[in-house]
Amino acid sequence: MPLDAICLSAVTEETATRVTGMKIDKIQQPEGDLLLLTLRGRGDAARLLISAGSGDGRCHLTRARFENPPSPPMFCMLLRKHLTGAMIESIVQPPRERVLVITLKAPDIAGGTEDRRLALEFIGRASNIVLTDGDGVIIDCLRRVGGDLSERRQVLPGLIYRLPPAQDKLDPLEADGRALPGLLAGAPGGIGVDNWLLNTFSGFSPLICRELQYRAYGDADIRVSQAVALDGGRRLAGAFEAAAEDIRQGRFTPFLLLDKSGEPFDYSYTRITQYEGALTGRAADSFSELLDEFHTERAARERVKRRAADITRTVKTALDRAARKTELRRAELERARNRDVYRERGDIVMANIWRIGRGDTLLRAPNLYADDGAECEIELDPRKTPQQNAARYYKEYAKMKNAEKHLSGQIVEGEREIEYLQSVLEEISKAGGESDIAEIRRELAGAGYLRTRGPSKGEKRAKSAPMSFTSAAGTRILVGRNNTQNDELTHRVAARFDIWMHARKTPGSHVIVRTNGAEPDDRTLRQAAALAAWYSGARGAVRVPVDYCPARNVKRQPGGRPGMVFYTGFETIFADQEKYVADGELAAPGATQD
Repeated sequence: MPLDAICLSAVTEETATRVTGMKIDKIQQPEGDLLLLTLRGRGDAARLLISAGSGDGRCHLTRARFENPPSPPMFCMLLRKHLTGAMIESIVQPPRERVLVITLKAPDIAGGTEDRRLALEFIGRASNIVLTDGDGVIIDCLRRVGGDLSERRQVLPGLIYRLPPAQDKLDPLEADGRALPGLLAGAPGGIGVDNWLLNTFSGFSPLICRELQYRAYGDADIRVSQAVALDGGRRLAGAFEAAAEDIRQGRFTPFLLLDKSGEPFDYSYTRITQYEGALTGRAADSFSELLDEFHTERAARERVKRRAADITRTVKTALDRAARKTELRRAELERARNRDVYRERGDIVMANIWRIGRGDTLLRAPNLYADDGAECEIELDPRKTPQQNAARYYKEYAKMKNAEKHLSGQIVEGEREIEYLQSVLEEISKAGGESDIAEIRRELAGAGYLRTRGPSKGEKRAKSAPMSFTSAAGTRILVGRNNTQNDELTHRVAARFDIWMHARKTPGSHVIVRTNGAEPDDRTLRQAAALAAWYSGARGAVRVPVDYCPARNVKRQPGGRPGMVFYTGFETIFADQEKYVADGELAAPGATQD
């Protein structure tokens, strides 16, 4: 759900307690509608995320990492000019509005300070971030709103900033719950109780209105006329007043709803019970963690997915083409292996020349190669002589004999290409950021699947590092993010006696256990095997076979693409992903990702 005003007040209370008095050390704008403020002060550091997206407007502390564009946007540079070094004095939310006003003391050129305000508006498609001076004059904003877009309210540099127009609704914290039955009795009987609450009171989201309806009547779909008939709206008034009192007292619970696959579905500031088991719910440790899990992580996945869409199409097209060509070659090879029938037909034609007349299209003659000498039929070209017809069959036989040699190699090459492209798709699905996508794009360009293009002016070709984990025994485990990294890890980084691992017969990461010449313990091997299975096409499967051997036993495939290898002298271990990765052992103290 979009962040409603009540939920925003809970988030703001939590955030303001942490950041008030801290100074802005760094300002970043990794996306067009996303700001990241690095804060320092009171011996602490924090990062404040501000999003003005149409469906994910929010302001909270975050632990997420973002990749910056090659050059900062103009709005980011403006904020750096005015707010770098500024101290946060307060964060205030106008009553029941989806707006925050951050008041700051910013250093001026004379060595003193000057007032600045940052207004954050989280109102759907009209969300905005507005910077003003101490008198409320707009310095600039993320989205300029002129008279052509809005006659009621313009947001432009030089104008006085005014809050968005208030909704013509009642404040739920000031309303008298005892008056609610009378209000309900005067409402149209055919609309849902939840819709009536949404249209009557400010600050509530549709989710909360349905929840109040459910708490009152045990039904998330009940009409006003039904509620009036049941009890005149008294139970609804009780549920409403209890919820309002929780809000007044600041009794908030960061609550996350999950669908059947375990993916975040919705969230709220209170426990949600209306779904009756169709969705599961759990409380988060904080609102910042809740919003990070629901919005930030999902937005990162969607952002990578969008950036990867074009290369995904390219890879799938190449994969389909390679699969079709390989299947056609297999069919042609099977036909070539049955080539003796053409030689036999030539022999039969030569042995029965006397039977063939001018213009004949079919020869009926005893089959020289059948045990019973049964008669067979052989097609003839009426334009050719008998000798030429026989030569045609001998030629086809010779052609298929030669084709068998070439087709076998082409099929092997096609299978390698399919394996490679499947591994690239697996890389894309596991990509954790835009630098990963950029590396995959360069890899595909090097392999000839994409056009090679030079870096744009000012563009930095960031090279991401492989994932690094430390086992419970303190052994370092490296995991490649893509085929280029797999190649680098296996053939350049790994020492001869390090252990190399890979999930069997499925695309995935190369895993290197840095042994320093010592024999790794069994638990380290099992943790590394779980990582090899987790970062492969077999993620989530039970008992994934993982092959491992000394790195010196791994060789590049001759003429193969990045990451394509063959290996000898290996052993196999069955990975327990649930124990070592899914349940978090490799994120626990003593076995952490570096």
